[in-house]
Amino acid sequence: MKGGHNPMMAGMDQDTVTPAPGAGREGSDSLSTHPTVFAPGEDRLSEQELRALSPQDMLWSHRSSAGLSQALIMMVDDEMLNIEMTQAFLMEAGYRHFVQTDQPELAVPMMRREVPGVLLLDLSMPRVSGLEILAAMRDDAVLRHVPVIVLTSSTDPQVKLKALALGAMDFLSKPVDPSELGLRIRNTLAASAYREYLSQHDALTGLPNKQAYRRDAANVLSEATANGHSGALLHIGVDALGRINDALGRVLGDQLLQRVAKRLASCVQTEAGGELSSDQHQPSLYRFDGDEFAVIVPYMEGVHSAAAFINKLLEDSTVSFRRQGAPELFVTCSVGVSVFPGDGLDPDVLTRNAGLALRHAKQAGPHRYEFFSPQFNEQAMSRLDLSAELRHAIGRDEIELLYEPVVDLANTRLVGAGTIVRWKHASGRIIEGDELLELAGSSEMDVALTEWVLDQLRKHVKNWRAAGLQPVTIGVKASLAHMHPRDLVHLVNAAVAGGIEPKLLSLELQQMSALQDLPAKEVASVVALRRKGLRLSLDRFGATASVAQLRQLPCDEIKVDASFMRDLEKDSTLQAMLLGLGDFGKRVRVTCVACGVDTPQKLEFLRKHGWDQAQGLVFGEPLSGLNFAARWLTRSGKPQRVPLPGEGA
Repeated sequence: MKGGHNPMMAGMDQDTVTPAPGAGREGSDSLSTHPTVFAPGEDRLSEQELRALSPQDMLWSHRSSAGLSQALIMMVDDEMLNIEMTQAFLMEAGYRHFVQTDQPELAVPMMRREVPGVLLLDLSMPRVSGLEILAAMRDDAVLRHVPVIVLTSSTDPQVKLKALALGAMDFLSKPVDPSELGLRIRNTLAASAYREYLSQHDALTGLPNKQAYRRDAANVLSEATANGHSGALLHIGVDALGRINDALGRVLGDQLLQRVAKRLASCVQTEAGGELSSDQHQPSLYRFDGDEFAVIVPYMEGVHSAAAFINKLLEDSTVSFRRQGAPELFVTCSVGVSVFPGDGLDPDVLTRNAGLALRHAKQAGPHRYEFFSPQFNEQAMSRLDLSAELRHAIGRDEIELLYEPVVDLANTRLVGAGTIVRWKHASGRIIEGDELLELAGSSEMDVALTEWVLDQLRKHVKNWRAAGLQPVTIGVKASLAHMHPRDLVHLVNAAVAGGIEPKLLSLELQQMSALQDLPAKEVASVVALRRKGLRLSLDRFGATASVAQLRQLPCDEIKVDASFMRDLEKDSTLQAMLLGLGDFGKRVRVTCVACGVDTPQKLEFLRKHGWDQAQGLVFGEPLSGLNFAARWLTRSGKPQRVPLPGEGA
């Protein structure tokens, strides 16, 4: 089962950002005070709530003296009398749990069977010395973290230094003073418990962290395998958190994560002891990575029993807030799900699968969930390989820049060209256009690819002029899904400085929604390019671009997505939508370009209804820079007339 979710937002809470006490300025472009996104009653998680979220974690009890007294204390000494005296001292101090041996060769196997809270170790023993035990503990992934207090009558400083180098935490000289022993044990246990707590919990939210998640996932899977029941791992990602951090600062972003954590925690707590709990475990929440949380669902009857819980997670994690003088901002989450045993029984495999499902959910749009599918793994491996190869392809000139005519439909003359970046992969597969742009963005190669395109365009324009030909306006695609506007502005300015006239360049912008969370200054830097003479175009209009984005960023033209052309001849709804878009363009005074026009019938429909411009295979295949110049450019600069289908060249 796969599902999407997008509930109505009208019922969500609406909170106003308020200044934190004593907060100061973060910079000239930031708010005058640090904002907060906490609503009344939605501040950070309380200790009581955190206890409820991880009741299996006994670290909380170690924060009190009573809790420390429950720790298991192990004593290793070849003299049983010393052990008995030490135990008597500790029992008087309130400790009750002990394990001991006067056979040092048994010490390490005993600790592996039951890990102590602290080890009291004699150094000078026959057969196996205390130093040898320390060395064996250091080589053990678990025992190396057990705190060791050495009890010794030795005064040799070299022996003490060697013991410290092997991991000993403290020393007591024999004969031991009972009061000092009690204090040293208490301090060692408290420090160890706090260190253990920090290693297992997230500092920002107080939730169990990825290390605790791995431990608990292994335990839950072990129970599920033994009992033959199903469960799930849920990965929850906060949508567009990076954009919020860029726009409003990491302080507010961290507060937002704390608030989402509290909402998720409340949702998870309601499932304790319910139908998603097993005999030994209940649903648990974790802070996994950066913008990601995770929930372990230890038991479920079937996918349907988890679906309601997932929908509730999506609804409860949605928060909104207002900044003074700014529109209300909604923040949502997406969820990826892997189910055991169907999607695997190895914790690492299931974790990876849940992560892949989350990535697909986010790619499909915010506020959705996806269950893992094996094809996700195949796609991820293929994409990983392609991403690695793309880096080499750009450096080795394996990518080609092609040009496609843009034609004025009123006089059928060339008015410009759109660029298509094409990669002929060694496998024979051709990756081009929006697919290649998306691959570059997800591989953090979008800046490098855009820089390459602009550099190739600069060279082509230089060659055209050297041949006495007059260039036309060229459209260059740029996606803001992963590329920051300041990087795009820098690349364009560098291209202009390198010799491309601003009037010859049209930026065809995709994924404009990324601008909505950025400061006005960032948007203004893109608008400023227009004042230099560049054209701004809103690409994929009607698909990933909307009227709202046109209001946010004034543009010269809209390029209507090619999906509107696919069934145009037989779909009256598409025809009506195109007529409406054409009328809309005229009313707001922007040029409308129909993309993906590939048949004479579609071209005739557009001309009949007064569309401005068109681009597509109906005018011929995309051409290299040399062939495009030979076919379409003139010395006089007078636009070439484009032969329509059925006419001669």
